[in-house]
Amino acid sequence: MDKKFMQKAISLAKKAAANGDVPVGAVVVLNGKIIATGYNKREKNSLATAHAEVLAINAACKKLNTWHLDDCELYVTLEPCPMCAGAIINSRIKTVIFGAFDSKAGSCSNDSVVNLLSYGYNHTPEVYAGIMENDCATLLRDFFKDKR
Repeated sequence: MDKKFMQKAISLAKKAAANGDVPVGAVVVLNGKIIATGYNKREKNSLATAHAEVLAINAACKKLNTWHLDDCELYVTLEPCPMCAGAIINSRIKTVIFGAFDSKAGSCSNDSVVNLLSYGYNHTPEVYAGIMENDCATLLRDFFKDKR
């Protein structure tokens, strides 16, 4: 794990917030290099599936010309939801590193709603939770405080 990748995800999350989207950013890393990025664009693109993780995974697949991301790591500022957990499983991401826990929709930790990544599907990634958690959670808190 390398905090510089989470810092990049945080900078992407700030772009999402600037567009009025929930501040979530994601980067896909292969062999120590960022190969793809994404940030929430649900509001901007009026698409329910335009989550940071899905956009980053799609960009990585396109870049590598394969849906097999077996050797890739995904850094994301917020714990992935069920849809994103499914994308992680189906793309065979090797490792997931997330910042803030999501008590309402989190699906990758035993401390959340459900841990879909532990259900014994055809692929089970390694998961590291709470990396730069305070920085990631602060972005979310500030975003929703400003919305109210």
